[in-house]
Amino acid sequence: MTEHVLVFGVGYDIPARMRAFGETAGQKVTTSVLCWPEHLAKMDDTEEHSRIVVLSPEASDEEWIAMARAVDAVEPVTRIGSFYDDCRPQAALVAQVLGLDTHTPEIVELVMNKYAMRRRLAETGVEATASAVVESPAQLRSFAEAHGYPCVVKPLTGAASKGVSIVAGAAEAESALERASGTGADPRATVEEFLVGAQYSVEAFSERGEHVVVTVTRKYSDPVSLVELGHVMPAPLEPAQTEAVTRHVVATLEALGVEFGPTHTEVILTERGPRVIETHLRTGGDELWNMVTDATGVDLIESQLQQVLGEKVLPGIRATLDDPERTRRSEAIWFAGAPDRGTLVEVSGAEAGRPAAVTLNVLGTPGTELNGLQNSFSRLAWARAHAGTAEEAVALAREAIDGLAFLTRVPAAHGELL
Repeated sequence: MTEHVLVFGVGYDIPARMRAFGETAGQKVTTSVLCWPEHLAKMDDTEEHSRIVVLSPEASDEEWIAMARAVDAVEPVTRIGSFYDDCRPQAALVAQVLGLDTHTPEIVELVMNKYAMRRRLAETGVEATASAVVESPAQLRSFAEAHGYPCVVKPLTGAASKGVSIVAGAAEAESALERASGTGADPRATVEEFLVGAQYSVEAFSERGEHVVVTVTRKYSDPVSLVELGHVMPAPLEPAQTEAVTRHVVATLEALGVEFGPTHTEVILTERGPRVIETHLRTGGDELWNMVTDATGVDLIESQLQQVLGEKVLPGIRATLDDPERTRRSEAIWFAGAPDRGTLVEVSGAEAGRPAAVTLNVLGTPGTELNGLQNSFSRLAWARAHAGTAEEAVALAREAIDGLAFLTRVPAAHGELL
């Protein structure tokens, strides 16, 4: 039987890996894509897809359904591939219309809408974190008066720390709302109580409503923008703490109705116990999917694509995690932030010698306009390292980043003259 996978949004190398898996298994796998224009630049295998249909980000649900039906009429679609946040609501809707499996529209809304997630977790007794949807500075200030400063303002939906602010006082309400609403068409934002504690993320995999935590990661964020600057796995936690985080995340996934696939859940370990920041129906970014493979032996991407093609993968994941002979090591990544303003002229120090356990990748290029640490895409470089302990791995990665120098050009100030 030929499997025809309709991929929504950017798939990076996953469609190619799906086709390769099919060939190895003696099964033909073809792929078609429905995406936005911006996704074309992120495809390395455009000629390998059977067809690519590009829609405007403003296209209606009816247009997505019509295009999917047209593809299905030419080559019947047997599977839906939705691997990242972009176009996930459209994938859920099309799957429902075509009678195929993927996350339902209801689950996608619960996960992507931060306030809806908070309500569901409260309704099911998982946790009660104060939150509200606001449209005006007055509403934000009213929330803060009831729950206290600081509070966190973020877009109603979103990722990569885009539009997120910590509001320390009433005077910052207007700018925080402007920052949150500037990431999309929806003028509303979510405001939440500020949770105090160390930050972690949890990579898990689900199958038929059963959830397995693959690893817990300690993450480090900028205190102003909340953009992530570092990760290390496995997190240096006491066994009881790891168990508490694991239980809380599994309860969260059950409350949200997640049935399958990878999830990336961010939590804060507060004095009251673990509290969820947000969760995603995908692997974590920031190289985490590769770090998981190197630290645990579990390839989350391979597991996901095989599951999409109908394979049962959870037994294999469990077997890998339980294997007493598998290599265990700590994996860390650290990022370079960005100056508040200027133009990047040169990056030096990248060619310096470093240990074999360290990999460096410079992201910023000469000519890049700098505007501080606005979101995850503002960062200028990353370094990955592995070692026997979390502390050693973090130290190696940070040392590599500290060895870089960024030369910038800042124009002379032209203020008012007397």
